[in-house]
Amino acid sequence: MKHPIKAVARLVAGFARLPGIGAKTAQRLAFYVLSAPPQVAHDLARTLVEARNTIKYCSHCGNLTDVDSCMICNDPNRDKHLICVVEQPRDFIAVEKTGQFNGTYHVLQGALDPMEGIGPEELNIKNLLQRLQTETVTEIILATNSTIEGDTTAMYLSRLLKPLGVKITRLAYGLPVGADLEYTDQYTLIKALQGRVEV
Repeated sequence: MKHPIKAVARLVAGFARLPGIGAKTAQRLAFYVLSAPPQVAHDLARTLVEARNTIKYCSHCGNLTDVDSCMICNDPNRDKHLICVVEQPRDFIAVEKTGQFNGTYHVLQGALDPMEGIGPEELNIKNLLQRLQTETVTEIILATNSTIEGDTTAMYLSRLLKPLGVKITRLAYGLPVGADLEYTDQYTLIKALQGRVEV
């Protein structure tokens, strides 16, 4: 049910536009903001505006940053010969959390999706090709998501980059640790069968 007060209805609708926020959660957030001290709403609004005004994409790798180049590109301890290609900045964070990767990143800003009108021109691919001309890269890890769009993007990049003589690898597919086969989706099981290794 739409709220009779237009400002409340607009606030609920605004929260509902955020990814992963359904109607009930949007309503809960709206009523929290309205019932909290006014400073909470002011701080939230100021933080949102500040983030939108100061955060930009790194001109080198495409990651989010508040300075150009980003902290990863500027880190002299990073292995500049290794580039991990991800779809979105949130994917970079997931890889960083493992603590197992010390190379650099390249953020595509999406994945190929012809149905949505997203072709190679809409992605940060041209910048990646420029990096390969100016940097000594020995390996590119394609860490796109395990979706049809992610696989299509990885296949496209692999075909595009292989002639350049760079080693191209892809993140392994398979079953998550502790998974039961009966609850595993068909796509994951197919990929696990295709990517099986000798023991």
